[in-house]
Amino acid sequence: MFIVQVSVHVKENAIESFRIASLENARMSVQEPGIARFDVLQNREDPSRFLLIEVYRKESDAADHKQTEHYKKWRDTVESMMAEPRQSTKYSNSFPDDSGWG
Repeated sequence: MFIVQVSVHVKENAIESFRIASLENARMSVQEPGIARFDVLQNREDPSRFLLIEVYRKESDAADHKQTEHYKKWRDTVESMMAEPRQSTKYSNSFPDDSGWG
């Protein structure tokens, strides 16, 4: 598995719009065959901070995801909502083993 964690800090006046756009993107993303999981997390103490946890079956699936229309729509829609540029960190899976992502 290839995992990407995207950290996003959203402008206070755009929190709900960002959440809605991100949920729409996630719902479409989980239908892609190369995506095992796509989580949208919102910080309880600071609702303007989000994490997107994207679990791909292989690294090339992450590149394929960025070519989808729903990703491009999300990217273009949320860019002006961000208080600062989003940050991504890439991970390899340790547990559960890759079959556990099912």
